[in-house]
Parts: sequence; structure tokens; C-alpha cells
Amino acid sequence: MRVARGRSGKLSVLTVGAAVSLVLAGCGSGADTTAGGGENALPGVQQYLDAPCPEAGTKPQTDKEFTYWSMWTADEPQGKVLQKAFKCFQDKTGVKVDVQWLGRKAYTQNLAPALNTDNVPDLFDQDVSKVGAAIMTPGGTQGVDDVFAMKVGEGDKTVKDVLSPSSYDFPQNKDKEGKNFMVPYTLQSSAWWYNKDKVAVKDFAEPKTMTELTALFDKAGKSAISLDGDIPFYNMYYFTQLAERYVGPGGLYKAATDKTGQSWKTDPGFLKAATETAKLPKYLIDGWDAAKFPQIQQRWADGDSSYLYVGSWAPSETREYLDKQGSGQKINYGSFQFPKPDGATHDTVEQMSIGFSVTKKAKHAEGAKAFMAYFLNKDILSGIPAVADNLVPRTDLAVPDDLKALKTVMDDPKKEHVLQYDGIDGIAGGKWQTDVFDPADTSLLKGKLDPQQFVDQLAAKGAGFWKTQG
Repeated sequence: MRVARGRSGKLSVLTVGAAVSLVLAGCGSGADTTAGGGENALPGVQQYLDAPCPEAGTKPQTDKEFTYWSMWTADEPQGKVLQKAFKCFQDKTGVKVDVQWLGRKAYTQNLAPALNTDNVPDLFDQDVSKVGAAIMTPGGTQGVDDVFAMKVGEGDKTVKDVLSPSSYDFPQNKDKEGKNFMVPYTLQSSAWWYNKDKVAVKDFAEPKTMTELTALFDKAGKSAISLDGDIPFYNMYYFTQLAERYVGPGGLYKAATDKTGQSWKTDPGFLKAATETAKLPKYLIDGWDAAKFPQIQQRWADGDSSYLYVGSWAPSETREYLDKQGSGQKINYGSFQFPKPDGATHDTVEQMSIGFSVTKKAKHAEGAKAFMAYFLNKDILSGIPAVADNLVPRTDLAVPDDLKALKTVMDDPKKEHVLQYDGIDGIAGGKWQTDVFDPADTSLLKGKLDPQQFVDQLAAKGAGFWKTQG
């Protein structure tokens, strides 16, 4: 399931199928040496790592340990923050954390297959849609509503007191009994990224129309855009971002789950979005469809192209790359959103929550839940922006300079919030995307399908797909 927030700021329900595709590529490209120093190290990293441990607001009464299967690796920035949190938690509560650093696919390759056994962790993490699809739906999670009442170690402040409601309080974070199954600690979104030092201020103004956007690309030349075309959900960004602005939250999902396939044809917004998408490929850097990630992203970092559309992890990843290069090169990061195309009526922005969940069979749920509350203490959670250069679901912590423009957009009450891709990446366990959408989308970007053919193929292949699903 997915969530959207309308112009009023209220949450609205969008039904979404199982989301078991890869998690955002950027939060998963591997080690990030910037957390340990280097010429591109973030200010305050060592200060955070060396800071004293805060007191625990909630201490387990019985548990002396718990197990945690992490979506991160130990040498990533998030892994470094977690390691400090583990040490502090043990120092302040006496509870030891037995962690396995399994990476992004842990929830499908390790956890989901283990659900029918007794070999499951007490605690694990992932983004909310993937947890909901792969773990909660088959009954692998337990409710964590009690965590929201736990103290975080800041006087009487509780988890509920410190979290932004929109980060967790939505129907897509509810299990079959109506209980929350995840407590968030990170927020992500996406944007167009550029280097302010490479794109001269006199030549740049944030585009408000697609004409203004393509005018920016015209100035930059043929190699205006970097796109790692071997990552299917990077290719998805262009059409889905534009389509969301025409059809609004839930529109893409509704069309993708229409078993007749005709919604792609009857709603003119899809053809309009495809027409706008078809204007972009001529600006893609040479080799975008032949290289292996993150080669094209790295070419953007090297200055071979002017613009890159990916998630809010872009600064962290490209800073990591430059640091490893040792060239002394830095990026002055700027970002902006896709503009509303002509005739579009929805001003959307995407948001994704990543957080902790507790397994149904957890033997040490008490310890795991107390740690969840402790991790949201401001002195611990501040490591996510300070070390990992990511956004958090607390409104009272610093926002990384690189992400301030994006955070302003995410906080805009006039925006309609949509979970990534409006959920089409998770339909039928991800098979609808791989079988129906990806082939058509790739062909559109390569110019092998024109916009009308693209829409017609989605309709025909979609109908055929659903016939095979029974």
C-alpha cells in the first residue's frame, strides 16, 4: 500500500500491491568512506561519533540482548551511526545487540524465506512498502504501537512526540489489525541534481514549465542528463514523475491494476506524460543504456553532464565517489523538482519512509522496541543527517545543506505527497513492472516506441499480464 497527502495536507488512501523490487539504488551502492574522513567528509561527522551517549528513556526489564538483521553494511554511513547507537544502548541499558549486516536484499533473500522457521531476527529495517509487501502481508511482523508511547530519553518526550505524523501515520503503515508495523528513522525523496559551480547562476533559474526545463538542457547540450539505464527504476522516474502530475496520486496504480488495460488509453494524461517524456532522451549522455551503475552517475560527478535525476542519496553517493578518487574535486549541490507540464493539475512530490520493524516470532521484542525508541533520541538520530547526509522524520534536527531545497519541497503543505512511483513497482510482487512497464519504458527512452505506441503497449501487455494472473 502507498500513501498520498492532498493539497489540504490530509492523508488519503491509495491501495498498492506487494513491493518487492530492489530498494532505492542510491541507498544501496555500498561503502561510503566519507563517514570516516577524507577530503569530502561532512562537517561534524567525527564530532557525532565522538559525542557522549545520551541516557535511555526506556530500559528493558527482562531482555539482555536482541538480534537485528540490517539493510545496511557496517562500513556505510548508516552502519557507522547504528554501531554507535548499539554501543551507547548497551552502555546505558546493558542490552547487547547481535547484528548481521546483510544489505538491501536481506528482507527478500534472508528474512522472507525464514518466516516459516524460528530463525528470524527480533528487529529488522527496510522501506515501509517493502516491509508491508514481503514481511507484513504474510504475517511476519507484529504491531509496534506501544513504541510510540515509549520515552526517547529527552525528559518526558515520547516517540510519538518527536516524529512527524506524516512519516508513520498513514494506512499503508497499518497491519491487518490496524496497528502500525514500522517506526521510521529516515525519509527519502527525489530531485533533479546539478552542481551550482558548473551551472552558472546567470544561466540558471528553477524551471516552472517543461519548456523551461528543456531550455536548460538545450544550453547544456546533448550530454545534459546522466542516467544509469541499467537500473530499471531509474528509468521509471521520468514517465512516472510526469504522469503523477497529470493523473494525481493513485492514478498510475489504478491504470496498472486495470485488468482490461484500457485506463492507459482513456485517461489522456498518460499520453501527454509519454509525449513529454519522449522529449528528454535526446539529452541523455552517450552510453547511458550500455554502462553499468554507477558509471554514468560518476560521469555526472566528474562534470561530463549537467543534470542527474535520482533520490536524495545523490550527494552522499557522489561525494563518496569523489572522495575515493582523491582528486580534491567537490560539488556544490543544487536540486529542483520536475515542473508541472502544460495541462497538468497536480503538484506532487514523492516521499518514502525507512524504518524498524519487529518480527512476529521475535524472542526479544522488549529489547528491540526499547532500542527503536532510543535510536530516535535527537543525539543518536542526528547521525543520519550528520554522517549519512540523509533526511529524518524529526522536524527539530538539522537538515543537510545539500538537501535543504528538497526538504522545503517535502514540507510544503500545498504539495500532494505520493510514495515512490505511485506503487506500480510493487504490483504483483514487482512482476507487473518487470513484465509490462520496463520493456515499454526502455523502448520509449530509446526511441523504439513513440508516445502513442508506448501507451498502446502498456494497455495490451497489461491486459495480457492480468489474464495470466488468474
